[in-house]
Amino acid sequence: MTGEAAGEAVPPLYLDYQATTPCDPAVMAAMMPWFAEMFGNPHSVDHAMGRQARDAVEDARADVAALLGADVREVVFTSGATEANNIAIKGAVRHLAARGDGRRRVITVATEHKCVLESVRDLAAEGFDPVILPVGADGRLDPTVLRAALAVPTLLVSIMAANNETGVLHDMAALAPEVRAAGALLHSDVAQAAGKVALDVRAMDLDLASVSAHKLYGPKGVGALYVRRRPRVRLAPLFSGGGQERGLRSGTLATPLLVGFGAACRVARTVRVEEARRMTGLRDRFLDRMMAAIPGLAVNGSMAHRLPANLNLRFPDVRALDVIAHAPEICVSTGSACSSAELVPSYVLTAMGLDADAAARSLRLAVGRYTSAADMDRAAAILCRAVAEARAAGEAAREPTHDDTARIAECRI
Repeated sequence: MTGEAAGEAVPPLYLDYQATTPCDPAVMAAMMPWFAEMFGNPHSVDHAMGRQARDAVEDARADVAALLGADVREVVFTSGATEANNIAIKGAVRHLAARGDGRRRVITVATEHKCVLESVRDLAAEGFDPVILPVGADGRLDPTVLRAALAVPTLLVSIMAANNETGVLHDMAALAPEVRAAGALLHSDVAQAAGKVALDVRAMDLDLASVSAHKLYGPKGVGALYVRRRPRVRLAPLFSGGGQERGLRSGTLATPLLVGFGAACRVARTVRVEEARRMTGLRDRFLDRMMAAIPGLAVNGSMAHRLPANLNLRFPDVRALDVIAHAPEICVSTGSACSSAELVPSYVLTAMGLDADAAARSLRLAVGRYTSAADMDRAAAILCRAVAEARAAGEAAREPTHDDTARIAECRI
C-alpha cells in the first residue's frame, strides 16, 4: 500500500529549482563538522583551530574558482549574489569616479534580477546615468542595441548569463566584444548559470561575476564575486570593517557555509554535463505532454537558448495563480521568488512584450537533481487537472446566478 493510499502525507513535488535548491548530501556531510567540532575563526591564524578553518576556507575558494575558470586569488566571498552584485556594480563605478573618470553611464538590461536593476538605478542619486536596455520577444539582448547604448562613454555594463524567471541565456560571446571595444567594464550575474552550463570567466572576457551557493545545491547565505586580476579591476568596498576578503568585503567568514559552497562546486563540476542531458530530456518530455494536452500552451522566451532545466509556460485562458491554487501537490511559481508577493505582472515578461494578462497566465518551473521521470509524469497530470479545474471555476464564476438574472430582468423593465 502506498503512502497516498494509506492516508499518509505525501511530500509536495518540488519544481522550483530556480528559486533555490536543497543541499546535496555531500554538501551536508562536508559542512556538519564545522558547525560544532571545528569552530575556529578562519581569521584567527595564531592558533591551530583558526588555521584549520582558514585552510578549509581557502580550499573552498579554490573549488569556486575552478567552477568559474578563475584564479583562486580572484574569488571574494560574500553573503550571496545580491551582495556580490551590489559590490561589483557600485564598487566599480564609485572607484572609477573617485579616480577622476568622467564617464557616468552605467548600462544593464530590463530583465535583470532586481538587485542589479536597483543597484544601477540607485547610482542616479550619485550623478551617474543609468541606462536600462530592452530585450526582444525571445528575452535576449540584441548586440546592436548594446552597441548603440555604448556610443556614449560608459563605465560598466551588467548582463546576466541566464535569466532567473525564463532561463533564457544571453549571447555573451557576441555581447562581450561590444563592451570591450567601448572600454567599459563587464559584469555578469552568473548565479543561475553556474553549475548548470559551462562557464569560463576568462573565455567570456568578464571583469566581474557574481555567484550564489544555494542555486547549485549549496547552503543559503553564501556566495562569491569574481574580480579580475589582469588587467586589475578595483572596487570601492560597500562598508567598513576589518579588511577581510582583500578589503572588499569585511566580516568574519562563515566557515561551514563556505565549506558547503566548495563541496557544491566540486559536485557540480563532476555531474554537470550528464545532469544537463538528463534534465533536458525530462523537461522536453514534460513539455511535449503539456502541449498535447493543452492546445494554445506556449513557452515564454527562446527554447534554443535556455537553461537545460527551465520552462516558463503561458496558459491560453487561465491565470497561473489559479492553476497553482488547484495544484497544492506541486511547488511552482509565477516568477522570481523576490516578486512572488507582489500583485503585479512579472517585469521580466512585460519587458519581453507580454501584456499584463499574458504575464498573469505564465508559470515558471524547473526540474532538478532529484527530479525523476515519474515525477514529471505526475507533474504533467497534476497541472493538466489543475488547468481544467481552474477553467471550470472561472466559468462558474462568470455564469449569472438566479439573483443576477432577476436583477438583469429588472434593469430591462
